[in-house]
Amino acid sequence: MASIQGSWSSLGVGSGLDLEGLVSGLMDIERRPLATLKTQVGSYNTKISALGTLQSKLSSLQAAAKDLKPSALQSSLDKFGTFTGTVSEEKVASAEIGSGATTGSYSLEVEQLAQGQKTRISGLGSGQIEFTFTDSSKNFSVTPASGDLKAVANAINLADKGVSATVIDNQLVLTGKEGEANAFNVSGAGLSGATQTQVQGAQNAKLSIDDIAFESESNTVKDAVTGVTLNLKSTTTAPVTLSVGAEYGSKLKEKLESFVKAFNDVVANVKSAGAYDPDSKTAGALNGNRILRDTQNTLRNLVFEQSSALGSNGEAMTLSQLGISFTAEGTLALDADKLSKAVTDDPALVANFAAEIGTRFNDGIDKLAGIGGTVQSATDSLKSSLTNLEKRQTAMEDRLESVEARYRKQFSALDVLVSSMNSTSSYLAQQLASLSAN
Repeated sequence: MASIQGSWSSLGVGSGLDLEGLVSGLMDIERRPLATLKTQVGSYNTKISALGTLQSKLSSLQAAAKDLKPSALQSSLDKFGTFTGTVSEEKVASAEIGSGATTGSYSLEVEQLAQGQKTRISGLGSGQIEFTFTDSSKNFSVTPASGDLKAVANAINLADKGVSATVIDNQLVLTGKEGEANAFNVSGAGLSGATQTQVQGAQNAKLSIDDIAFESESNTVKDAVTGVTLNLKSTTTAPVTLSVGAEYGSKLKEKLESFVKAFNDVVANVKSAGAYDPDSKTAGALNGNRILRDTQNTLRNLVFEQSSALGSNGEAMTLSQLGISFTAEGTLALDADKLSKAVTDDPALVANFAAEIGTRFNDGIDKLAGIGGTVQSATDSLKSSLTNLEKRQTAMEDRLESVEARYRKQFSALDVLVSSMNSTSSYLAQQLASLSAN
């Protein structure tokens, strides 16, 4: 359109008429439907953006709900438990807690620690040195370039086959990995005339837990008690106590706080998108849209849906018993003290109920914000309508270019005609004036 205006920039010069102004005025009238169409396009874009924000908020709430659900191989208590392991004598062992641990107290005795074989060799010569194990797949050999002890130690260490070497007082000291299975023999041409002394033999760790005997190649003993890793440090002369404890309130409070915040963010977004200010007569992007009503109704129903978790009185648990209240504004509020008391009274029941809430909200919100959900369907519908509007807008803009070109062509012809008539009129006036003078 700009090129058309440039081509006719002298419109009206010949006639002296404001033909440019006439074209502009006519085009303003012609463009009114386009302005209306652009307003519609802007409105649809605003609604699509608002629906995107709503879906994002709902997705965050769904993620917070999922975080209340235990995994397939996890109990509700495991989900919310923070487990700790202690040994009454710290010098004997330490305990690390992993998945599957349960609270309890166990008697622990350590008969012997695992250790690796240590062999000292003096008078080492040059040539190949062979290491053999009970498991022949572990066998290896080294052939240092010289019989120098440091070169031999370096060759063994670079081989990285489970035996480490160092030089002490002109003797080669070899140390194997912990456990009887890692015992080794040393032979070969390099040991011709050398003297071997076994400083210590390889052995497994031996321990008992509640009088049940265990043996381990390493001093790191995993899952002798499910979910517990013991790091043995010394033997015992009398039983010590291994204790596994759990605390549930902190993690549950953290996850419920995230859930409540995400819920309230959705409520705030719904309120903002559906607002109307009578003073300024401005409305939110989704004012009157049924999506907001569906969202409000879904959230309210999820909050008040009856639970399958039963309290000690045989009645279904409610969010209020977890310390979660529904405010007059439609938001949720968490009472930390009330939650703490509920966890203290019956941690398993509270954990199961929290997991149920997570499942309930995850499934309910999926119908709103999931693939094929209400929000996505509404967004897809608006995008389809927007595409049609944009096509109409493009077609209308093309038509307006043609209309303006036609107007300019017509007014250009008028400009030429009026200019010609003005010239003729001027000529006749001059001739008449000349005749009159004669």
